[in-house]
Amino acid sequence: MEEKTYKLMSRSGTMTMVFGILAIVLGTAMGVTLIVNGAKLLAGRKKIIF
Repeated sequence: MEEKTYKLMSRSGTMTMVFGILAIVLGTAMGVTLIVNGAKLLAGRKKIIF
């Protein structure tokens, strides 16, 4: 019984680490993309004529 609990905790800890790393990587990539797109929009606003 103790071995099953140990294996379950090990898997749970591993999955938590994996999801944490993915969240950091994806969050950083999305942040950079949003900043770049925002800068392009701000730079192009002078070209708009109403």
